[in-house]
Amino acid sequence: MTQDKIERLRQEISTKVREYYELVHAPKRFVPFESKVPYAGRHFGPEEMQSLMGATLDFWLTLGPYGHRFERALKVYFDARDAILVNSGSSANLLAIATLCCPTLEGHLRPGDEVITPAVTFPTTVAPLVQHQLVPVFVDCELGTYNIDPALVAEAISPRTRAIVVPHTLGNPCDLDALTQLAQRHGLWLMEDCCDALGSTFAGKRVGTFGDLATLSFYPAHHITTGEGGGLIVNRQRFIKIARSIRDWGRDCWCEPGVSNTCGQRFGWQLGDLPLGYDHKYIYSRIGYNLKPTDLQAAIGCAQLAKLDAFIAARRRNFQRLRNGLAPCEEFLIFPQAHPKAEPSWFGFPLTVRAGVRRAELVRWLEEAKIETRMIFAGNLLRQPAFQEITHRVAGSLTQTDRVMQDTFFIGVYPGLTDEMIDFVVERFKQFFKRAASSRPQAAAAV
Repeated sequence: MTQDKIERLRQEISTKVREYYELVHAPKRFVPFESKVPYAGRHFGPEEMQSLMGATLDFWLTLGPYGHRFERALKVYFDARDAILVNSGSSANLLAIATLCCPTLEGHLRPGDEVITPAVTFPTTVAPLVQHQLVPVFVDCELGTYNIDPALVAEAISPRTRAIVVPHTLGNPCDLDALTQLAQRHGLWLMEDCCDALGSTFAGKRVGTFGDLATLSFYPAHHITTGEGGGLIVNRQRFIKIARSIRDWGRDCWCEPGVSNTCGQRFGWQLGDLPLGYDHKYIYSRIGYNLKPTDLQAAIGCAQLAKLDAFIAARRRNFQRLRNGLAPCEEFLIFPQAHPKAEPSWFGFPLTVRAGVRRAELVRWLEEAKIETRMIFAGNLLRQPAFQEITHRVAGSLTQTDRVMQDTFFIGVYPGLTDEMIDFVVERFKQFFKRAASSRPQAAAAV
């Protein structure tokens, strides 16, 4: 009888949560110049709130049943050796590099080893390299794809090069044919930063499945969200125990939370200089962290992952609508390009202004209409205050990187955008260039 009452209460609460969503969070009517056109944002329905409610009532709090379910679903999605949840995409990058640097890994990275990566990137793609005393080797990007140039990667390889770290910029897959061949030919670790690219494919295969390790972000701006959160995709068996240990304080024990003696000899180990029989739950064989998210976050992730295919389709549809609508503006803008084998799950719609157009003026024009814009992350990372004094090497010039820093920005394609919003964005662009064109003769006359 008690169990029946519990189930009835849970169902009542779930129904009320759906009612609350419809009252508070249902999409609002778009009003041009008054409503914001976001560059990104959380896109959710009552299902996420109901799943979160279920986890709240269970009150597990730390990573638990929903976490295991979410990890299993990600593992299946990527057909990976393992999927490990963490508390952010930045933590996923940190965990990936810490795993590659772990002394118990054969062929691990060591201080002073070089890692090739693009200079156009997000700071926490590079920060773990600096923190582990590796030497980032920065190469230029390709204008249009905004990805690392594989030809420049090949030229940058030196006897000290040990790894390549490649972000798929704004969801646009890098040339993974060329990069995987380079990694294999030179015996390099390959790490994919897929934080902006969940669902993108290259040659029909998901990004995140090409490298030894890959990272994901579930921040609200990304393809699915858990609030804060991220994940590490593991494609080699040898990394699993190391990565899970580093995520979980560096412990040697692999018991799940709330479980004891999985190994059958909890008090029978003798490791390091510890006395024989020291509790295995408190033996630490690696330098680690606590990078776990909560089960509450994982509950949201489970509901979001079920909608991923629909989210990806909406992003691609919004991207194409923008591309078609902005076609008359091609005289003034460089449009995004993708590799012939790539099918991006776009994070944003990047644009580079051509000669004669000032990015600052165009961005201001859009923002005045409440159309959100963003730069391509840090631009040239080496010009950022925190990175000016780091130990690094630059291979070749960073001409295109500096061009991106000066002339490139992006607007949104996320599933929360409506056709009405996108049409408004397109019209705003057209008005800007019409206004600019009409002012040219007056400027010439004034001169």
